[in-house]
Amino acid sequence: MKSFSDLTEQELLALAISSEDDDARAYAGFAHSLMDTYPASAKVFMEMAEEEHEHRRWLTDLYAKKFGDYIPLIRRSDIQGFVRHKPAWTIGKMNIEEMRQRAEVIELENYRFYKQAAERSGDPQIKKLLLDLAEAEKGHESIAVKLGHTHLTADAKIEEGEAKRRLFLLQVIQPGLVGLMDGSVSTLAPLFAAAFATHDTWQTFLVGTAASVGAGISMGLAEGLSDDGKLTGRGHPLIRGLAAGIMTAVGGLGHALPYLIPDFWTATWLAIAVVFVELWIISWIRFKYMDTPFLKAAFQIAVGGFLVFLTGILIGSA
Repeated sequence: MKSFSDLTEQELLALAISSEDDDARAYAGFAHSLMDTYPASAKVFMEMAEEEHEHRRWLTDLYAKKFGDYIPLIRRSDIQGFVRHKPAWTIGKMNIEEMRQRAEVIELENYRFYKQAAERSGDPQIKKLLLDLAEAEKGHESIAVKLGHTHLTADAKIEEGEAKRRLFLLQVIQPGLVGLMDGSVSTLAPLFAAAFATHDTWQTFLVGTAASVGAGISMGLAEGLSDDGKLTGRGHPLIRGLAAGIMTAVGGLGHALPYLIPDFWTATWLAIAVVFVELWIISWIRFKYMDTPFLKAAFQIAVGGFLVFLTGILIGSA
C-alpha cells in the first residue's frame, strides 16, 4: 500500500479521477433508491452525481493533456491515510439522513484531499485545477441544503414526510397491528378452553405459551413470505415478518402470563383484565395510525374478542 506523500502528480490525478467516479456512482445509487419515495431528494443527489461527473471530465482532460490516454486505476482504498468506507452498494438500504451524512463526509474528505494534493503539485495547471476543485468541494459545505432550496420546497418536504410516515405504517405498524390483533384474539379460545377444562394454571400457561409462540412464528413467516415488498412498496419482508411475529407472540403471552399464579380464579380474572387492556391498545393503535374512530375500533375489536373468548369458555366447560 502506497503512502499519500509518495504519490506522483500523475498518480494524484489518477486517484482524483477514480474518486470522482466512485462518488458520482454513490450519489446516483442514492438517487435511484430514493426515486419512488423521495423524488425531490433523489433530484438533489442526481445533481450531485452530475457535478462529480463534471469534475471527473475536467480531471480526465487535464490528465490526457499531461500524461496521455492511459489512466491507471488507483482507488482511495489503495492509499494510506484515507478513511475506509464500505462501498455504497454493500451497505444495504440506507435511510435518507444516512445518505446525506455520507455525502457530507465525502465532500469534506475530497476538500482535504484536493488541498493537500495542490500543495504537493509543482505544475501550475494541475495546481490550479486541484485548488479549483477544493473550492468547489468547500462550497458544498451544505450542498444538500443549497440544492434543497431549489428542489426541497416546503411542499416537497411535507410530501417526503408523508411518504416516510406511509412507509412506517406499511412496514411496521400495519404488520405489527395485524400480529397483535391475531395474538390477542386468536389465542383466547385455546387459552380459556384449557383453563376451564383443566382448572390447572400451569397447564393453562403451557397451552397459552405454546399457542402464542406458535402463532408468532406462523404469522411472522406468513407476513415475511407474502411478498418481497418490491411491487407493493410494503418494505423489507424481514422487518414486516419480525413486526408481525413478535407482536403476535406478545399479544398472546399477555393473557397467558397471569396463569403463572397458582390460584385459578385470581389468574383468570387477571387474564381477563389483561385482555381488556390489549383490546384497548389495539383500538388506540387503529385510531392513532389507521384513522379509525376510536369507538368504532373498540366496538369491532370487543365484539370479535368476546366471541372468541366465549367460544373458548364454552368448549372448555363442555
